[in-house]
Amino acid sequence: MISISKLLCGQVAEGDGLRYDDPDVSVEQIREEKQKRPVVVWNTTRRCNLYCEHCYAGADLDPAQGELSTEEAKGLIDDLAAYDVPVLLFSGGEPLVRNDIVELVDYCTDQGVRAVLSTNGTLITEEKAQALKDAGLSYAGVSVDGLRERNDEFRGKDGAFDAAIRGIENSLSVGLKTGLRYTITEHNAPDMEDVVDFLYDVGIDRFCFYHLDYGGRGGEIVDADLDDEAQRRAVRRLFDMTREYHEEGEEIETLLVGNYADSAYVVEYAEEELGQDHADEIHRYLRVNGGDPTGERVADVDYRGDVHLTQFWQSYSLGNVRDRPFGEIWDDESNPLLARLREREEHLTGKCQTCQYQDVCRGSSRLRALAGSGDLFGPDPQCYLTPEERGETPEPAD
Repeated sequence: MISISKLLCGQVAEGDGLRYDDPDVSVEQIREEKQKRPVVVWNTTRRCNLYCEHCYAGADLDPAQGELSTEEAKGLIDDLAAYDVPVLLFSGGEPLVRNDIVELVDYCTDQGVRAVLSTNGTLITEEKAQALKDAGLSYAGVSVDGLRERNDEFRGKDGAFDAAIRGIENSLSVGLKTGLRYTITEHNAPDMEDVVDFLYDVGIDRFCFYHLDYGGRGGEIVDADLDDEAQRRAVRRLFDMTREYHEEGEEIETLLVGNYADSAYVVEYAEEELGQDHADEIHRYLRVNGGDPTGERVADVDYRGDVHLTQFWQSYSLGNVRDRPFGEIWDDESNPLLARLREREEHLTGKCQTCQYQDVCRGSSRLRALAGSGDLFGPDPQCYLTPEERGETPEPAD
């Protein structure tokens, strides 16, 4: 995650220690220092009450065989706690279709692991929100991908937008920290600014914007991905909006996720809009952050217990927690793909190989590169940087 509000506006947040090794004592921190263990996404179930066109997990309305039982899930949580994982993100499918989700959140927090939730929001009643808060849930990220008509089309169900807004309001009413999760495609980019304004009025002040990754059903809608110019416009508008809100005294937290060309672009933007000193400070923070985290600072465990390099890359398993503890799987660099990803700078090809921002991007998504060209270490097709921004020297004129 790239915290635009911190980098451009200096807003402090609970993730500053974890991401940038820059904790601020005025805000309770997730961790006081940069993470040494991955944040783990757990796809608690493949079931979902919606059928979203971009779902990386390929969730379905029907139940799937092989879900971790309640006791197996608690064993996984014990394992992650012993490995010192800082955060467990309960995801899906839709995690709230599990009858034991409140029990598992409670168990997670009792083991000292921060519990957060990724949900479509439609099943959050006020009673459920209160139960999750009482169980120690730290944060609920609710996915809304456009205004009413566009969101409902995206999510395959009429009324999904209104139900998600009710879920957000129910969460906020019990004091549960709640934010937006929004995946940007050409279908919903026109709604982005209006969604921020609308949900800020509802009471949300944390906005996470995801670029489309090519996993699950997301790999079936590659044609809906934004082209380079549209990516730049959307990202730049988020930069501008964040600054505009802060200049008006309204502190929103804005984060970009999934395309680390954004790291380079925020440095370029700051140099243009805020001056070289500010741009240099941002560049230092981003070096600490470390670029794309796949295979290092983020991991995924699916509903069957298979461990993946990231939640979007579920077509490849490193092993299963029913067979070996998570830590043993994650530390096992006899797996050639895992080992090569952790030294990817030695393998990047094309424009990534010589880019001046390799230190804050690291080639970005290897899954998109593989899907786009078949070359695991080729350029990410979502890179929208110009040759000049990448540091290429122009050919001399004849």
